[in-house]
Amino acid sequence: MTNVAGYGPWAVVAGGSEGVGAEFADLLARAGVNLVLVARKPEPLERTAARCREHGVQTRTLAVDLVDGADAVIEATADLEVGLLIYNAGANTCSEEFLDADLAEFGRVIDLNITAMMALVQHYARPMRDRRRGGILLVGSMAGYLGSARHTVYGGVKAFGRIFAESLWLELREYDVHVLELVLGVTRTPAMERVGLNFDVPGLRVSEPADVAAEGLRHLPDGPVHVVSGNQDDVARRNDPDRAKVVLGAHRFMQKLMG
Repeated sequence: MTNVAGYGPWAVVAGGSEGVGAEFADLLARAGVNLVLVARKPEPLERTAARCREHGVQTRTLAVDLVDGADAVIEATADLEVGLLIYNAGANTCSEEFLDADLAEFGRVIDLNITAMMALVQHYARPMRDRRRGGILLVGSMAGYLGSARHTVYGGVKAFGRIFAESLWLELREYDVHVLELVLGVTRTPAMERVGLNFDVPGLRVSEPADVAAEGLRHLPDGPVHVVSGNQDDVARRNDPDRAKVVLGAHRFMQKLMG
């Protein structure tokens, strides 16, 4: 694994309570990096924090909803030197067809995936640039490679995240600040289990959270984008210039996936 301790004494993991976020936290704790874990639900957040403290690192928790903004995180870390930011808080909070939900609900998807993410990246990356040391890892999704029913806004914000990461990588690479978007495929997380994904569809590639987190940290210096192993061919297909063909094909597969 990359020498993550070299990024700095503290890491902020947004979305660090369960699934891939919890595995990021565990790996960082094992490497001796102190942690600030941010998530909405206090119970799983505290369970993950306790697991990390067993490795002897300082661990703070902050139970906040990043939809409401990043100010609470910034305030809670004002006394820390944060050398690594992992933004894993990118759930789809409104999985409805566009005409059937309130615009404000889609606005929450944008606030979580774009507005809060941008605020935290700008806040923590400025001192990283000054120190000429640091890392930014943004967790993305293959949903950002094509349009999908019930993902009209979510797919759009994930596409934004990838272009944002590529641009930020260009701006910060001369300062030795590493930027990576880690593109996830189907991953066996509690969140995916709660929405009822069918992991048993024949031919479906399913990644495990611990493997995804380890792969992401290993490739952090190799930005700007890394697609989790086993999903590269699918991403290549999604870039087919015949957009009707690829969007309709993916739509039929998603219907099987969601039962």
